[in-house]
Amino acid sequence: MTTSLAPRFHAVQQQIAEAAKAAGRDPAGIRLLAVSKTQEPVQINALHALGQIAFGENYIQEALAKQPNCSPTIEWHCIGPVQSNKSRLVAEHFAWCQSLHSLKLARRLSEQRPSHLAPLQCCIQLHIGDEASKSGVMPAEALALAEAVVMLPNLRLRGVMCIPPASDSVPEQRHYFAEAKAVYQQLQHHFEGIDTLSMGMSADLSAAIAEGSTMVRVGTALFGPRTKR
Repeated sequence: MTTSLAPRFHAVQQQIAEAAKAAGRDPAGIRLLAVSKTQEPVQINALHALGQIAFGENYIQEALAKQPNCSPTIEWHCIGPVQSNKSRLVAEHFAWCQSLHSLKLARRLSEQRPSHLAPLQCCIQLHIGDEASKSGVMPAEALALAEAVVMLPNLRLRGVMCIPPASDSVPEQRHYFAEAKAVYQQLQHHFEGIDTLSMGMSADLSAAIAEGSTMVRVGTALFGPRTKR
């Protein structure tokens, strides 16, 4: 129901502000990415009308089906796995790719990015935690990939993204987020324009903000329990 979006949206904004205050940070330095997988255009447009600009989609084909019926001023982020045969779709229809995991994919995205569009904004996805089901590069390999990515003409490297193992333990959450932050700071030391540490979701955004997240990816807390795809 779109009527529940406004109170949920304001509650998430308040949660971000409170977590930032507790960490001694300015809430303005933390962007909210609305994770809109399985959501219909009517809900996406309603949230956009409340002031939400950036929306993240996990499934490329699903996103492409929705985009024509959504506001043209939405900033679309690909946050799911990108197979080689789907890279052109990401290059042509998204403003961001947060799931960059290989030089091969980076080269394809750069080659396939239309010349009339701004460079594709990218985050390197880190493999934080020992979960075989998740993709990404190991933290120790991120710098080498970043050195190659920054040389590609149609990509702009902005930072890193991670999806750590789910945990109810705040110390454990912060441990994983601190690992990602260390890589983020390493990239900041080597390259200009590194400003995005994308980590934290509905269940752990406070811990992520405490560790320096500049972008939290929230779905359930905004849209309610997700229907199965």
